[in-house]
Amino acid sequence: MKELLRPVRPAPGARVAVVAPSGPVVEERLQAGLDLLRGWDLDPVVAPHVLDRHRSLPHLAGADADRAADLQSAWCDPTVDVVLCARGGYGAQRLVDLLDWDAMRAAGPKVFIGFSDSTALHEAFAVRLGLATLYGPVAAGIDFVKNARAQEHLRATLFAPETVRTLRSGGVPLAPGRARGVTLGGCLTLLATGYGTPHSRAGARGGLLLLEDVGEPPYSVDRALTQLLRTGWLDGVAGVALGSWHRCGSYEELRPVLADRLGGLGVPVVEELGFGHCEGALTVPFGVGAVLDADEGTLTLDAPALR
Repeated sequence: MKELLRPVRPAPGARVAVVAPSGPVVEERLQAGLDLLRGWDLDPVVAPHVLDRHRSLPHLAGADADRAADLQSAWCDPTVDVVLCARGGYGAQRLVDLLDWDAMRAAGPKVFIGFSDSTALHEAFAVRLGLATLYGPVAAGIDFVKNARAQEHLRATLFAPETVRTLRSGGVPLAPGRARGVTLGGCLTLLATGYGTPHSRAGARGGLLLLEDVGEPPYSVDRALTQLLRTGWLDGVAGVALGSWHRCGSYEELRPVLADRLGGLGVPVVEELGFGHCEGALTVPFGVGAVLDADEGTLTLDAPALR
């Protein structure tokens, strides 16, 4: 697995396009997120369909074609430096086939930020554009709007990424050891359901896999991990870092599932690294070389997330 092209960090006054590729957005939270971005001396602009609702599918923020058009227009706009998702939910998988990836590649690299359902987009940006991305808080997310830790870590990642090159776990290793690789990952279920599609990687060989999820009971986590094991997607993975498992049952029930499914890989596995659907979630880059030290509970990037 090769390292991907790291985008350039935004300068003061940089334009941030907010898009909604997945679920419907709460306007009040969006406005709070925009105010926060303005306080960072950024210039947020909201894509035309961010506050839309799909006519018959209430879990989607508008029609697939409109959500795709917003994302593509934002990416291809030469005045935009950062594209930030408004929220997660569900729907990103439905629009990746509607994007003109040739046009987006020609537009050049910029910063993409999102988490949860945007895992499908992180994979697509890696496969189709060869671009490193940021898995972090979203503009209308409760954590971004209300949690100082999440805010400050994202802000540091954007403006001073050399200061946040090491993420430290709050847990103990599921499997000891030290490994080097290239970061990738996101929501477990999105990675499992993306397998075999043209916008997802064929496997995690040589990678440091960062996994988390939300609202999936232990048996569902087991099922998704088993799917990745059976397909060979996890063959050759260098190490695994686990984030949050919010609303995935009690961790006392889930931890044995993670140990059972991942312990046989023979690689370092560290838990509770503080990213995903948790309070004060950290921003983690995908596509960057790093060292995972399960014994020390750290993930250290070889270089800052942004140039």
